[in-house]
Parts: sequence; structure tokens; C-alpha cells
Amino acid sequence: MPGAMKTVPTETSTESPSVNNTRLRRFLVLAAVKLLKRILPSHGAVLFIADKLCIKFGPLRNLPEASTMRFIHQHTSIPVPKVYCAFERKGWTYIVMERIDGEMLGSHWGERSDDSKTKILQQLKNMIAEMRNIPPPRGQTQGICNIDGGSIWDSRLPGTSMYHGPFGSVHDFHKYLRGGFDADPNHYDEVSRLIALQDKAWPPPVFTHGDLSSLNILVRGDRITGIVDWETAGWYPSYWEYTTASQVSPMNYFWREEIDKFLDPMHEELEMETIRQKYFGDV
Repeated sequence: MPGAMKTVPTETSTESPSVNNTRLRRFLVLAAVKLLKRILPSHGAVLFIADKLCIKFGPLRNLPEASTMRFIHQHTSIPVPKVYCAFERKGWTYIVMERIDGEMLGSHWGERSDDSKTKILQQLKNMIAEMRNIPPPRGQTQGICNIDGGSIWDSRLPGTSMYHGPFGSVHDFHKYLRGGFDADPNHYDEVSRLIALQDKAWPPPVFTHGDLSSLNILVRGDRITGIVDWETAGWYPSYWEYTTASQVSPMNYFWREEIDKFLDPMHEELEMETIRQKYFGDV
């Protein structure tokens, strides 16, 4: 294939705000992480301080996740952790938030009755519908961006950076994902099909979680008690929730069979993304 013309949008200067970022709170949070991370239970970069409190921390500029959870909590009925404090220090982000009571949906999915599964998937479907009704930020009605109109974060996207965009349109996003390639008769047939699919008319972006695996859905009995891990959330093409949820990890493989029950099936778009990943990098 001919060489690609790289299209790498400049990372936005739009910054997500800190939350309750006082000197005292910073001191207490940093001290807690330093003193307790070796002795208290944790899950990855989440430190469980008490029954109702946890701290998510790591070497990433991840304040948009805090903004997203606050927005979802204020404007929808979707259960998300309450954010009590969030700030960045020396390249690390710290988010103090509610620890939601519940277990990962995938923990005992195979043991649930069909009726239990149906109830949970219907709740999830209703929550997705709420997300789809969230309006984009002013001036970003056609763009791909995070909750504050800035760069999206996703370590699964191609390239050396985990921060991408924002993008002015779905077409700009698609061209970025394929490394800047335009239609050319010398391309492989699959690449030509990819470009034809990506360059068709698309509806406006919709608000998307971006990582709806069973590992990020918490339940208690037949009730969803929380949706967590919002770091990849933002406005994406209408198919993005479906294709990212379909690209499951080995720990979550059973979930592929359930996706069509709470998301509108988008098989052509999934084929499109499969081709893109084959030639231009994995998601």
C-alpha cells in the first residue's frame, strides 16, 4: 500500500477541572495513598479506604473521568460513584470517590437464571438510552471529544499517545484511525472497503462509556448498583459502544453473547472495526 499521510490533531488545551481541590484535601489524600496502599485491599490502581470510600490514582491525566462521573450523577439516574475530590499532582491523577456496594456482573453470570439475566440486561439497556440523550458540549455537536470538549483517552487506540483529538467530525476521527489513508485503487480490497464504510454519512456522535464489559458493571442481586471506569467515556460514533463492547478480553469472553440484548446490533460496523484493527492497530 502507498505510504499514509499522517493526520494527528493537536491535543486540545481544554482542561477538565479539579474537584474540591484544597491544600488540606490534597495533603490527606496523598498521605493516605502513601501510608495505606501497601496494607489495604486494592484493585489495580484503586485503593479501598473504607466500606464507602476509595481512591483511584495513577500516572495519567485523567480528570475527565471525574468530570464524567459528576455529570452522569447530576443529569441521569445511572448509578455511578460520587466524586468527593479530584486533582492532579506531578503528572498523577487522584480521584476520591464513593465505593459502590456490589460485585462485578461477570463474577457469577453463568449461575444466574434467565429471568435474572433479562432483568439486568433491561436495566442496562435503559441506562444506555439515558446516555444517548445527553447533549454534547457547546460547539462540539458533530465532534469526537470527552465530557469537557477535550481529548479522548484510550490506551487501545493506535499511536504512541493515549490521548487523541478532539476531532471536529466522525470523518476526521475515522481518517485518524486509519493513519490518514484516502481512497486509492492500489489499496488492498479490505482497506478499500474499510474506507468506503468509514466515509459514508454518519449520524451525530453519541455519549458513550467506551468500555462496557461485565467487569465494569456492579450488581447486588438482580439490580445494577453501579457503572464504573469512565476514563474512556465521551462523544463517539454511534457504533462505538457496540464495537468496543464486542472486543472482549479472555476474562470476559462470555459477554459477547449478551451484547446484542442491550445494544442495537451493528454487525457491518463491527466488520469495519475488525478490518481497521487488522491493518491499522488493535482496539
